[in-house]
Amino acid sequence: QIQLMESGGGSVQAGGALRLSCAASGFTFGIYCMGWFRQAPGKGREVVTLLYGGGGRPYYADSVKGRFTVSQNDAKNTLFLQLNASRPDDTATYYCAADRRSRGACGGTYSAYDSFTYWGQGIQVTVSS
Repeated sequence: QIQLMESGGGSVQAGGALRLSCAASGFTFGIYCMGWFRQAPGKGREVVTLLYGGGGRPYYADSVKGRFTVSQNDAKNTLFLQLNASRPDDTATYYCAADRRSRGACGGTYSAYDSFTYWGQGIQVTVSS
C-alpha cells in the first residue's frame, strides 16, 4: 500500500526558512514522478515542484524558482522541500504527491494536480509578514 506522509510544516516569518519532508512507503522512487503542491485558502491546488525519482532536472513553478529546492534521499525513500526566502503568499497547505510515469512526463506540461495518483494528507505552512 502506497503512503505519503508530510512533516516539518509550521510558522515562519517572511524571509525565513522551513524544510518539509515527505516519507514514502509502499514503492521506490525510481519510476515515479514526485511532486510538491500547495493550496491556499480559497484557491486551487497548484504545483510547486516536480522531481523524477530516477534522476533529472527538477521543475519549479515560477513563483518559487530560486527560493525553493526539492531533493530526495533514496535510501530513506524521503522527498524534501527546502523553503528559503519565504513570503506571506507562500502560506498554504503543502501536499506531497506521486505518480508512476516516465521521466519525460514529469515536467511542467504534465503538472496538473489531478494527474497525480497518490497524495499525502497535507501540512500547513504559514508565513507571517
